[in-house]
Amino acid sequence: MPSRLRPADPAAVADARARLDAGESAPADLRLLTKHYLALLESRAPGKSVEVRVPPYAAVQVVEGVRHTRGTPPAVVEMDAETWIALATGVLDWPVAADSARVRASGERADLAPYLPLG
Repeated sequence: MPSRLRPADPAAVADARARLDAGESAPADLRLLTKHYLALLESRAPGKSVEVRVPPYAAVQVVEGVRHTRGTPPAVVEMDAETWIALATGVLDWPVAADSARVRASGERADLAPYLPLG
C-alpha cells in the first residue's frame, strides 16, 4: 500500500524546477518533484479511493470514497513523471493529457482535474 509522502523543502523544489525548465533535470529532480506534488495532492484530496501511480518514483491513494485494502483499487491513474509534474504545475491540462493518452485513468473518481494544478 502506498505510504503518505511529505512535501519537499521549498528551496529544493525551486532548484529542481529551475533545472527542469532549463532542460537540465536529472532523475533525482524528477523524483523530488514527483513526490513533492503527490504529497500536495494527498493533502488537497485526502482519501483512499483512487491510486495515483507515477512509476518508478511513487504512488499515493487519494480522493474520498470507497477504500480498498487488497488487490487493484477501484480507480487507478498512472502517468510518467514529466506528465505528472506538468499537470501539477499547470503546464498541462487534465483533458489534454487524458485525450493524448499521456494519462491512463480508469474507474470512478479517476478524473483529477478538480484538484489540479497544485502550485
